[in-house]
Amino acid sequence: MKHCLIVDDSAVIRKVARRILEGFDLAVTDVEDAEQALAAYRERLPDLVIVDAVMPNGDGFDLVRDLRGMPDGGRPKIVVSIIENDVATVARVFHVGGDAYLTKPFTTDILRGKLEEVDILPPSGSADAA
Repeated sequence: MKHCLIVDDSAVIRKVARRILEGFDLAVTDVEDAEQALAAYRERLPDLVIVDAVMPNGDGFDLVRDLRGMPDGGRPKIVVSIIENDVATVARVFHVGGDAYLTKPFTTDILRGKLEEVDILPPSGSADAA
């Protein structure tokens, strides 16, 4: 079973994302800040990290950079959740090492599409998706 780490200061976003991801048969760990994320990451290397770009106790972009720079940190897929879908923010997602971005608020279908995009889930129309 693939494992996802959710990093978001909003308990509501974490709860919604957890419910959706568990519905996709993914194991989920959720934390509220960058410090907790680094500890959880070291404890169990995830296949996927969904990280909020803006958090009060640490910038999500810095966290992505830190995760990418960890020795023996593997290469999980990282999706950065953003509120503003402007060119500069999207460019920053990829500049720091993100694999994709997710605009908040999101639906189950939008999240599924992002997970298919980064090869965490098989495409909806494939035999593996059933």
